[in-house]
Amino acid sequence: MRTDLIIAGVGGQGSIMAGTLLGTAAVVFDNKKALQTQSYSSELRGGAAVTWVIVSDEVIVYPRVVHPDILVAQAPQAVTRYLSQLKPCGTLIIDSDMVQDPPHNGYTLIQIPATSIANREIGNSIVTNLLVLGVLIGATRVVSPDAIEKAIHLSIPKPKVDMNLKAFRRGLEIVSS
Repeated sequence: MRTDLIIAGVGGQGSIMAGTLLGTAAVVFDNKKALQTQSYSSELRGGAAVTWVIVSDEVIVYPRVVHPDILVAQAPQAVTRYLSQLKPCGTLIIDSDMVQDPPHNGYTLIQIPATSIANREIGNSIVTNLLVLGVLIGATRVVSPDAIEKAIHLSIPKPKVDMNLKAFRRGLEIVSS
C-alpha cells in the first residue's frame, strides 16, 4: 500500500519537521519505504513551506506526489495551492484556527483548532505541528504511533522531547475520542 501526502503551511509552523518525522518513523521504526522532499521560501517565518511524503510497503518507483491521498493544511495558502491536487476521496486535515471554511468537494474533512489547543493545553504553539501530526496518525495510521514517538526521541532536541510527545499524544486523543 502506498500513501501520498502533502503537509503545507508557512515557515515557522513546522510542516517540514512533521514530514521528516513521518518519513523517519516509516523507514527506521515501521520497516516501510518512504520518500520525503521539501520546499520553502527564503524567509525564515511566513513564507511558503511544504513537504511531500510518500509512505509505502513496496519500493517507491515514482517518487513524486501528484494527487495526494492526504493534505495537511496549516495555513490558507496551503489550501489555495494544493487542494485541487487532493484525490476526490482523499483526506484534508486543517488547523481550523488558521484555515476557515475550506471548500468541501467530496473529500473527508478533519478540522481541529490545533493552534488553540497547543497554546491552551501544552503551553506553546510551537508544537502545533506535532499535535496535527498526532491527528494525522490517529486518523489514518499511515505509520504507527509508536514509530512517531521513537522518531521524536531520535530527531527532537532532548529538552523539547516531552513537550513534543505531549502534543503528539494529544493529537492522537482528539481523533480517538
